[in-house]
Amino acid sequence: MLKAIHPLAGALALFLIGGFWLSTVTVELIGTLDQIASIKMAIPWFFLVLVPAMMAAGGSGQRLAAGFRNPRIVTKRRRMIAIASNGILILMPSAIFLALKAGEGAFDRSFYVVQTIELTAGAVNIALLGLNMRDGWRLVRNRPGQRKART
Repeated sequence: MLKAIHPLAGALALFLIGGFWLSTVTVELIGTLDQIASIKMAIPWFFLVLVPAMMAAGGSGQRLAAGFRNPRIVTKRRRMIAIASNGILILMPSAIFLALKAGEGAFDRSFYVVQTIELTAGAVNIALLGLNMRDGWRLVRNRPGQRKART
């Protein structure tokens, strides 16, 4: 079951974060202020799906990797720490700030500064999640090393 949950949860998280990023860029380039506000106010509601997906991906990944020694697994764990930190410390607070500002119609300098930070951090998370997905496929295809002896 974990072998099914892990890639599905990871793909859902990547899809949602990519969707947030792409919808933001699209609406900023060709949308109206009302459309920008609608997107920015909707994104935090998707945290109700994103956070459990990230938790499921991280938790199932930890369980699947238990007892294995493989440099790709170590790298995936380190990336997940960066992804989670980026999400909790930058992306979620930024999304909430932007939703509040957009709800007030306050598209001022602070809105666009935070928007730039959010887009940059989002692009980093998309890249890291994509790398983790690539390495996950390689691990499944190449079978990770030997199980380490449990004492």
